[in-house]
Amino acid sequence: METFLVKALQLILSLSILVLVHEFGHFIFARIFKVRVEKFYLFFDPWFSIFKFKPKNSDTEYGIGWLPLGGYCKISGMIDESMDKEAMAQPPKPYEFRSKPAGQRLMIMIAGVLFNFLLALFIYSMVLFTWGDTYLPLKNVKAGMDYSETFHNVGFQDGDILLRADDTELERFGEDCFRYVLNARTVTVLRDGVETVIPIPEDMAQRVMRDKKGFASYRFPMVVRELGKTESGESPATDAGLQPGDTIKSVNGIATPTYYDVAEILAEHKDQDLTVGISRGGDRQEVVLHTTADGRMGFFYYSPFELYRMVTRTYGFFESFPAGIMLGVNTLKGYISDMKYVFTKEGASSLGGFGTIGNLFPSEWNWQSFWMKTAFLSIILAFMNILPIPALDGGHVMFLLYEVIARRKPSDKFLEYAQIAGMVLLFALLIYANGNDIFRFFFK
Repeated sequence: METFLVKALQLILSLSILVLVHEFGHFIFARIFKVRVEKFYLFFDPWFSIFKFKPKNSDTEYGIGWLPLGGYCKISGMIDESMDKEAMAQPPKPYEFRSKPAGQRLMIMIAGVLFNFLLALFIYSMVLFTWGDTYLPLKNVKAGMDYSETFHNVGFQDGDILLRADDTELERFGEDCFRYVLNARTVTVLRDGVETVIPIPEDMAQRVMRDKKGFASYRFPMVVRELGKTESGESPATDAGLQPGDTIKSVNGIATPTYYDVAEILAEHKDQDLTVGISRGGDRQEVVLHTTADGRMGFFYYSPFELYRMVTRTYGFFESFPAGIMLGVNTLKGYISDMKYVFTKEGASSLGGFGTIGNLFPSEWNWQSFWMKTAFLSIILAFMNILPIPALDGGHVMFLLYEVIARRKPSDKFLEYAQIAGMVLLFALLIYANGNDIFRFFFK
């Protein structure tokens, strides 16, 4: 329950920031062009609101709604989600959106997307300035990677060290690395000291989405970092004589070169005596250890980020901005390139809603991770909103560009029907994506 609450709070805070910045973009440009803004709300307020106030001599009501599905900035004289047909039936007024030149209306509509993208670039820059960029180079993972069954089937072997995807050097493990591998013709790995080239099928991305086995994980030995204690006293590891720095080499005579090998055996031998082979200071020896009822040895182990040499790049204040801009642009490019998979059967089934988005955040509060995820979601929000779908900013932009090119406005009735159609489509996608989350939670 605690994990759920931490993730939920991070999701709500992140989306609230993004919505406020997005709607403020529309708001500030509307005010620049002297367009009246009737309401500025975080969350939606059908029937009632949690909080609202209207400053003296202001045309704008500010508030917080009770339905946390976004927010809105109600601009006078604009056909939007409020569907205020009564106001649109009145003659245009000078302060209304529809009375302004197409160029000004276009700027007002793209301002939300622009502010989200600029926010992402700023967050990325400040994260790099504050924490730097710490990562584990793939070449430093001496034990290589453990690969999923999907990648085993095309020629990868556990222990392969990733080197290149086509001619692109694979520097670090992550989304970019995964994307390079999926889109490559060949991937070069280091296997037993020899470079080996693995052909990548054209439908590799579809195979990964269909199999849902993932890509790879760090391969690392189980090394004792710290001995634990149980409620009743010493841990099994302490009783068996294990010491910090010991490496688990075998269990019951079965070689265990990696953490996962040990974990697999432990899962099958709960509350049992095990003969554990260890390496200590270059010497090999065996100890007898009795596992706990839940299959544990009673010690904390080193993670790959502690065992292998990490690299940290630091950035000065002014250096952080070009680096943050580059990171934001590359993130946007990667997300756009992934969109082609949405229109496949496997991609559609992988879509997720608020549950999927919430799971992007860590189970423990971490500000660096929070801001990185918020920047990523800001990129997504900017891109999704500029799509030429009625009811989104991109739909309004599409009709405005038509007006500029054709030199005539679409009728208000047409725009009303387009808005309704867009809202129906968006609600259908919202229901489908969140339905996928519910299905995966209960049936997978």
